[in-house]
Amino acid sequence: MGYLLAHDAGTGGNKAVLVDATGRACATAFAPYPVHYPRADWAEQNPEDWWAAVVSTTRQVMEQAGISPADVLAVAHTTQLLGIVPMGPDGRPLRPAIIWLDARATRQARRIMKKFLGAAVFAAIAGTPLSGKDGMPKLLWLKENEPDVYDKMSCFLDVNGYLVYRATGERVMEWSCASAVGFDQKKKDWLRGVISYIGLDMGKFPPLVRSTDQVGGLTPEAARECGLLAGTPVFGGGGDAQGAAAGSGAVGEGEGHIYLGTSGWVGVVTSKSPTGRHGVVSMQSVDPEKALLFAEMETAGACLKWIADEFYQAEQADPAIPNVYALMDEKVQTIPAGSDFLLCTPWMFGERAPIADTWVRGTFFNLSSDHTREHMLRAVYEGVAFNLRWIMEIVDNALMLAIPGAMAGSVDSVRFWTTMALSLVVAGVAAYPVNRWLIARGMGHAVVHSSHRGPADVQR
Repeated sequence: MGYLLAHDAGTGGNKAVLVDATGRACATAFAPYPVHYPRADWAEQNPEDWWAAVVSTTRQVMEQAGISPADVLAVAHTTQLLGIVPMGPDGRPLRPAIIWLDARATRQARRIMKKFLGAAVFAAIAGTPLSGKDGMPKLLWLKENEPDVYDKMSCFLDVNGYLVYRATGERVMEWSCASAVGFDQKKKDWLRGVISYIGLDMGKFPPLVRSTDQVGGLTPEAARECGLLAGTPVFGGGGDAQGAAAGSGAVGEGEGHIYLGTSGWVGVVTSKSPTGRHGVVSMQSVDPEKALLFAEMETAGACLKWIADEFYQAEQADPAIPNVYALMDEKVQTIPAGSDFLLCTPWMFGERAPIADTWVRGTFFNLSSDHTREHMLRAVYEGVAFNLRWIMEIVDNALMLAIPGAMAGSVDSVRFWTTMALSLVVAGVAAYPVNRWLIARGMGHAVVHSSHRGPADVQR
């Protein structure tokens, strides 16, 4: 029997799964890697950490399954989007990767859209407005702030492109990944006119491939590292959002899914290419004939990790508690819905949807001396669910609340999160309209803005 080897290179690590011809997952493995924050609102990773995790998890799943390398028919990657890896002529990265969390290019994004008479005009041309976390502004930031790197760069790659390059030696970018940088969904090509007009060099943009294209085969070196056969086919793969949609079964017109991991999002498949609004973007699907209407909240599971690291340190250090997240799931259910009027906006690192704002930050409303850490925990859980509900309201389709098991990410209890989201949607807890009323009138949102006007003012 033949097997497919799939990798999911996320923010916190790489997950590998070995799947047989019937679609059954035969072995899984995970290897973590760090995120580095050299400055406020900067987020970087070492591309070699991605590849090392791919090598490690490949060997783990092969050992678990006990199969021969000859039984692996193909390899593909789904990866975090929006990463920028400047590649030198020698095939090595010229600097650490600027990943999706990084918001350093906000000013560049605004200047680009100003060139096109504003966000609305730019969105009509490119399909969505730009933020400082998007690919083109990051490349422009690189040109303006690290010209030596930009000039030496033979091309840039994203996370998927880098892993494909390490596996095959080919420098390409897959369609769905390219749509997070500057991709024309109608022409299936780079937005060449836009890219040239804003002053970027088209010669530094890699060739494009589809998710279903065989890019090449494993090089002898990559095969040796991974314990596989040289020449094993490697396919284009895709972005994690698009891969999650396909994995959830949301592949038909108007079908949707919710994802919860480090971030969270709502995605709907469509054959149209609508213009995005209120943080909703239109991206290329892994299906070459379809688009993914996509709205992302920047921090979902990351919010839970934050409160675990800040308020449950003792429990994490206690060897008698093997899983702090399972403990937190128990604790949070001791607090009533609404968390006794404590509200949380889960915007720990800026937000994309439904508020497209790089500088907005998380807050707790109505915090009193009667509230405990468990109240704060409950408020964080509910804040994530409220934000997802709000996103669902602005996505122009009826969504299915179907979360695939592969989306567990770094949060252990996906079932609890899903149940909570559904219960809040149905019940309409009083805190939600209050929260939205406050934000709609700038009470909280505007206050946050007064303290976070730019990178130099933001404290981490």
